[in-house]
Amino acid sequence: MENLIVELSKYLMIFLFAGYTFTCFHVLNGKKSYRWQKRILRKQTKLMFLIHLNAFVVTFTVQKTADVLLTYVMQVALLCCILVIYKYIYKRANGLIVNNMCMLLAIGFVVLYRLRPDKAFRQYEIAVAAVVLTMLIPFIIRRLHFLDRLTWLYAIVGMALLAAVAVLGSVSYGARLSFQIAGIAVQPSEFVKILFVFFTASMLARSTEFVQVVKATAVAALHVLILVVSKDLGAALIFFITYLVMLYVATRNPFYFISGLACGSAAAVVAYKLFHHVRVRVTAWKDPLSVIDNEGYQICQSLFAIGTGGWFGMGLYQGMPNKIPIVEEDFVFAAVSEELGGVFAVCLIMVCASCYLMFLNIAMQICDPFYKLIALGLGTVYGFQVFLTIGGVTKFIPSTGVTLPLVSYGGSSLLSTFMIFAIIQGLYIIREGEGGSGEKKSDEKRLGRAGRKTAEKGRWEASE
Repeated sequence: MENLIVELSKYLMIFLFAGYTFTCFHVLNGKKSYRWQKRILRKQTKLMFLIHLNAFVVTFTVQKTADVLLTYVMQVALLCCILVIYKYIYKRANGLIVNNMCMLLAIGFVVLYRLRPDKAFRQYEIAVAAVVLTMLIPFIIRRLHFLDRLTWLYAIVGMALLAAVAVLGSVSYGARLSFQIAGIAVQPSEFVKILFVFFTASMLARSTEFVQVVKATAVAALHVLILVVSKDLGAALIFFITYLVMLYVATRNPFYFISGLACGSAAAVVAYKLFHHVRVRVTAWKDPLSVIDNEGYQICQSLFAIGTGGWFGMGLYQGMPNKIPIVEEDFVFAAVSEELGGVFAVCLIMVCASCYLMFLNIAMQICDPFYKLIALGLGTVYGFQVFLTIGGVTKFIPSTGVTLPLVSYGGSSLLSTFMIFAIIQGLYIIREGEGGSGEKKSDEKRLGRAGRKTAEKGRWEASE
């Protein structure tokens, strides 16, 4: 009976998640009426809870403990709390972003509980704290009109935190990533990337003259250099690409983008020569089977797991994902692929892609250059991090050691991702206020001033 439930469950879960993914792109279409979109979003919510319930029915069938039922109720309560906050407190919030955030969080809870129940509970605690800490961020983004004037504060605080890690941080897998605060490991780079986006947006929204670009580039280079000294090359790559994208969109100058890529390629070669752990990862990427006993063991186990799962997966608790080292952090996508299947994994990628596309859509429709660049920068941070994680797991690129947002285990990553989503929600609410509903006069006043500045510059006409 247990095997029958597991087998039926995996097909039902794939069917439900495929339906959820399909509705994501229906909502992105944006050509339907407001009521139609609300109806689709309600269907998404139902599908999410059915997927979550389906997974915990299998978990209870296998484990047969009361802890499973208690964990399920706690997780449902948290997901409902998030949905209620954005439905009744922030009535103009973007429903697709809220649903996708809850969907990815639910998948993370399910997979982590299967891999490491203790870490799943810890992730739940962090998620509760993250909801509380980020609850007011959309309100703050909407009400504080001086955020674009804190340019150098963002830079100073960000570089100070990164420098503290470089000097005092503990070494993990060859890099200095975190330090302890009251017994809790904190990875500052996860939060500094948000400050970095705010700094870059503030600099480039004010002016895109050559001198201003040189100043912004110098500070951005210092951020990346400190990360390189800490050997946190995955974060350094995210900072670098994010800055390049924001710089190109702000200036529309392909020379900056091409020269940046050239400098980045040269820096990658230097990093390969200087750092042993980079050479190890490149060796494992080029031919993992030849070094399967050492450097290539992790990536080989990941590929074996993905291949074993096939399109429809082994079913929850039927695979061996724990054979992959640190699977709950860097390689959680391989665990998803093995037990839930390739179709489910592809749908997961598409849900992440729909988040990224919605972020870009919000960025394109905002008139204020500062807000526009923030939405673009945070969207790039999120999208590129997903690419790095899944690319490393599937051997598309060398592993960079970054997590899959909202799905992988990691307190700093989870909290920073909640912050990113909350900031984007605040920007979306501001964008909704541009229609002149009468509820956001203070926002419109600010946006009106920004619009006049924009017209004078002549650089944002297409987006207005």
